[in-house]
Amino acid sequence: MVLTIFDPISTVGSGKNVGKIVYKMFINGSWVESEKNEVFEVRSPADGRTVGYVQKSSIKDAEKAVEAAFHGKKALSGLGAVKRAEILKRAGETLLQNKQELAGMITQESGKPITVSEGEVQAAAERLLYAAEECKDVYGEEITGDLTPDKTDKIAMIIRQPLGVVLAIAPFNYPLHIAVCKIAPAIAAGNTVICKPASSDPICMIMFTRLLELAGIPKGAFNLITGGGSEIGDFLVNSPKIDMISFTGSTEVGKHIAQICGMKKLHLELGGKAPAIVLKDCDLGLAVSECLKGALSFSGQRCDSLSRILVENSIAPEFTRRVLAELKNWKTGDPRMRDTKIGPLINENAAKHVEALVKEATKKGAKILAGGHRKGCFFEPTILDNVTTKMRIAWEETFGPVFTIMKVADYEEAIRISNESNYGLDACIFTKDFDRTLDAGLRLEDGTVTVNSCPSHGLGLFPFGGDKDSGIGREGIRHSLMEMTKVHTIVFKKNYTAPAQAGAQQAKPAVVKQTAQPKAKKEVKAHKPAKPKAAPKKKAKPSKKKPVKKRKK
Repeated sequence: MVLTIFDPISTVGSGKNVGKIVYKMFINGSWVESEKNEVFEVRSPADGRTVGYVQKSSIKDAEKAVEAAFHGKKALSGLGAVKRAEILKRAGETLLQNKQELAGMITQESGKPITVSEGEVQAAAERLLYAAEECKDVYGEEITGDLTPDKTDKIAMIIRQPLGVVLAIAPFNYPLHIAVCKIAPAIAAGNTVICKPASSDPICMIMFTRLLELAGIPKGAFNLITGGGSEIGDFLVNSPKIDMISFTGSTEVGKHIAQICGMKKLHLELGGKAPAIVLKDCDLGLAVSECLKGALSFSGQRCDSLSRILVENSIAPEFTRRVLAELKNWKTGDPRMRDTKIGPLINENAAKHVEALVKEATKKGAKILAGGHRKGCFFEPTILDNVTTKMRIAWEETFGPVFTIMKVADYEEAIRISNESNYGLDACIFTKDFDRTLDAGLRLEDGTVTVNSCPSHGLGLFPFGGDKDSGIGREGIRHSLMEMTKVHTIVFKKNYTAPAQAGAQQAKPAVVKQTAQPKAKKEVKAHKPAKPKAAPKKKAKPSKKKPVKKRKK
């Protein structure tokens, strides 16, 4: 048998799991099985075959992970920034060395086209390398008290400290990259991490955990548990030993987390319904290609997917013709083939949801110009025309390969419809009018507005995050790290009575008094001659009292 670096992460099951390839969890520096010895199956959405079996963690398993992370805080933060940077750099480099293994697993688990999976692994590795540099770029500041009259004798030192334990809950659509975008800055800032990957495709994250172990992550600093959120989710988000929750997923689950988590820092990146506003003065060829990419990449299973294409009436016919012509370049098929662009959705329920939205729209007058059919987990790339605001697909998150065309009279109507959504993650506009781009950028109620391109979060070079029902907080290079630290202030009172300076401070006032007194007397005599006459009267009173005292004796 050929041994690989990934051998420790799995075993051949025993008992009721006999003969199965079972992947383990990573808790407190060790590869472990669930306390109840329960597993769940991971199947490929492309062909339904079994990819592997994964531990179904219990509350006790989750509790062990929390304790490990809580007690591992000092070990990680005590390493210092340079050592943490070395760990992240080694992890990134090792990930690149094992790019094909990780990409292949992502494609098996999620049905993602292999070229897209390779891009995900590349992006995750680059994010680790960026985080390694971020470790050495965490600075504080000093504030002098002379900015306010009541603090002139004080000076403050403001430093950044890790929050403590970060719970990273990752989604299925980018199971490796989004998880790494939470883990890397958390470790860079000195936080320990508990990662809960999506149950649909967790094996790629188990493989990454092995790479992090080989990179030298301290015991307890990183823990990975697998299983359904309904079993362990509430326990984790309620734990008082968790200091921050970073969650990417549905708005429904995000709101539930916010309601029950208590006093914790939250970062929630939730659903989206990104509009693309296509104006008559745009570069039409650019708008067509960018809108197709934004709507169909990874079968539309992205929170920043373009799911409302708002096109001005005057150019709608030509825009639609070009879209249909270019759609033939989006091949649906086996995600393992390099020319495949559209693979399956994550499961059959997801495909049925998309099918239901399309059917409801057609009943209310929408027209299918291409696609529209489902087979198992696959849903054809679909062009849906004549969509109106009375249809569910105009408002609900689609998460499927549907190109939804909504015609508008003008720019103002497009802005109004865009902002009527409960979501507010991303938006984009296509126009050559600079004034319109600036106006749209300021008026669209979304976390990010992109001009003449479809939205793309990527590595997070530009900060991103949602408004309204699309979330709380911002992610990105530098921004994530700042979100995962806290401001700590140390105030110093200036000391003017140090022993070495005491004599000099007392001597100076004495000299001033000696020189100032004679000058004051001369000025009084020169300008107020009546005062010397008053002086004897004040002295006469005590002289009269003296004889009185003698008479009493």
